[in-house]
Amino acid sequence: MKNLLKLEEWAMLALAVAGLYSLQVSWWWYVLLALGPDISMLGYLAGPAAGALCYNFFHHKAVAIVAFWIGYATGLPLLEITGVVLFGHSSLDRALGYGLKFKEGFIYTHLGMIGKKKE
Repeated sequence: MKNLLKLEEWAMLALAVAGLYSLQVSWWWYVLLALGPDISMLGYLAGPAAGALCYNFFHHKAVAIVAFWIGYATGLPLLEITGVVLFGHSSLDRALGYGLKFKEGFIYTHLGMIGKKKE
């Protein structure tokens, strides 16, 4: 089942890449898809609870979908593209095993613990 869920996340990433392609964006949007939302990790400078809140906001697929649909409905392509980037990045993170964070610390995610303390 775990592999099937990872495959699903890779498929959603492919959908996001196709979405960016169909929106005819510049190449640097693809770089943002890979790295951009991770700037939210700076929230951890304010502590684990604030970090988790900040990180989860920028990695939550519902936020991405709402951003896309508001952009689509209002004719704001920048918001559409931002939604696609957030969605694709969240899918990439989940495919790699990085989930939404718990307030206990960065290594505690909804997909299980990550990192060296995993044992």
